[in-house]
Amino acid sequence: MLDKKYNPFTLIRSYKLQTLKKDFISGITLFVMLVPQGMAYAMLAGLPLIMGLYASTLPLIIYALFASSRHLSVGPTAITSLLVFSGVSLLEKPGTYEYITLVIFLALMVGIFQLLLAVLKMGMIVNYISPSVLGGYTSAAAIIIGLSQLKHLLGITLGTYLQIHLIFMDLINAIPKIHFLTLLIGGCSIVFLLVLKRINARIPGALLLIVFSIISVYAFDLHERGVQIVRGVPSGLPIPVFPTITLDAVRQLILPALTIALLGFMESLSIGKTIAEKEGYKINPNRELTALGFANFLGSFFQILPINGSFSRSAVNYQSGGVTQMVSIFTSVLVIIALQFFTTYFYYLPNAVLAAVIIVAVYKLIDFKQIRKWFNIKAIDGWSWLVTFTATLVIGIQWGIVIGVVFNFSLLLIKISRPRVIEMGYLEKEKVFRDIKRFPNAKTRDDLIIARIDSSIHFSNISYLEHKLNELILIKPNAKLVIVDFSGVNDIDAHSFKSLEEMIEQLKHEKGISIYFVGMKGPIRDTAAKAGWTKKFAKELSYISILQLLEDKQIKFYAQRESGDSFLYMR
Repeated sequence: MLDKKYNPFTLIRSYKLQTLKKDFISGITLFVMLVPQGMAYAMLAGLPLIMGLYASTLPLIIYALFASSRHLSVGPTAITSLLVFSGVSLLEKPGTYEYITLVIFLALMVGIFQLLLAVLKMGMIVNYISPSVLGGYTSAAAIIIGLSQLKHLLGITLGTYLQIHLIFMDLINAIPKIHFLTLLIGGCSIVFLLVLKRINARIPGALLLIVFSIISVYAFDLHERGVQIVRGVPSGLPIPVFPTITLDAVRQLILPALTIALLGFMESLSIGKTIAEKEGYKINPNRELTALGFANFLGSFFQILPINGSFSRSAVNYQSGGVTQMVSIFTSVLVIIALQFFTTYFYYLPNAVLAAVIIVAVYKLIDFKQIRKWFNIKAIDGWSWLVTFTATLVIGIQWGIVIGVVFNFSLLLIKISRPRVIEMGYLEKEKVFRDIKRFPNAKTRDDLIIARIDSSIHFSNISYLEHKLNELILIKPNAKLVIVDFSGVNDIDAHSFKSLEEMIEQLKHEKGISIYFVGMKGPIRDTAAKAGWTKKFAKELSYISILQLLEDKQIKFYAQRESGDSFLYMR
């Protein structure tokens, strides 16, 4: 699971005093950011606020001891919290004992999945989820997160819907019930956070907002005028509990757990890699899986919701000068101190303020510029983004990523099953063979076909390949020689050799057409030898290049010139 040379206590043993100041300052910075975010994301997940703080204690220490990233900041995140809510709210009512029990068990399952993937050395599995799919999913999820907080921002009651059309329908019906004082508080909170972020991103705007709003509610008795507040937040450390395990819970939570495990790891790895590249060190994907797995697994015994790496907090950690994962340990200790002595001060904190913290934290995740970029570069990526985005908004946040991945793989399979076969002609000046569609001035002959295959060949695409070659033969009924350039083929299976052999024999006996294969790479020639081709088709495989074959056959190209017809030799 771990590198044999790796010792989790190396972090402490090799720690230098000169980095203490930098790490401690970064730890304080993350603390003032994590406390409001931790509570806000717990509210987003439909949990007591204290669980967001619990998830910001022990899991941070566990991750720090096992991680390969020096700068990744873990804890509750917006998208993971929404996934928790979308997965568990279908089973139990948010906020109830049964709901909380399932969330704790969900954290346990997420940890188990991540540890299992680490044991199997599958840290690179996230590479199979396209960035365009992830981009569409993230933008849609951010919109759903923002809309889910409107009930707190407007002081109204909305259903627990996570589909955009259902949220809007419910919102339209609830507009007459908007609590304008709550709206004023929420709107001013968003403006306050955005202005402070523009002035100086290092100013702890969320913490200042929380302190100011608590004082305001208390001083002016705003809670007596309909402003919803969080009320009691327990103090002290979480009591260790063993998550309740049932087969029914496993069956119901397996999809949300796997989704959170993979997406949480993907998000964490992408953030960690980005910062590591800037700092010149390497990230070990399997160690990251192990660190996150242990953090979720062991953390579940201390009443946490699933955690993973945070974009915003990791960026702040890096920008504030953090050097090692000791930053996370300092942050965790400060949160523990807050749990012991300061949670009672959160009693008068308005829900609208926490909603504002969430909205400001996630709005930058909405990136519509991506879709233009994907469509401009490659339409297939643009469609993957759009399908994932739409499915996440309309069908649901859990199924959105599944539909996006399936759609993307379907497009990939279609592409693989239709190998690119092009007809080539000769460019006299450059003395090279090129695609006649891209180079209309390339010379061809009616009795000769030169084709290039730009794909590996296997059982799923050999029929299409044969179809495309037959199309070229139909276009040129006088062709007696077909040259197939294999330089773009990196792999071919046994079935394809058999199919091609049948095609060669059929064309030779029925139409008198000879097929030659040139430019075969070494591994392909080895497979051809095992298939018996080097004996059966020794002559057809003996040429290294198209030019060599044509010169040996003394084949020339004709070109039409102003002075009349003339021969073009390929020398």
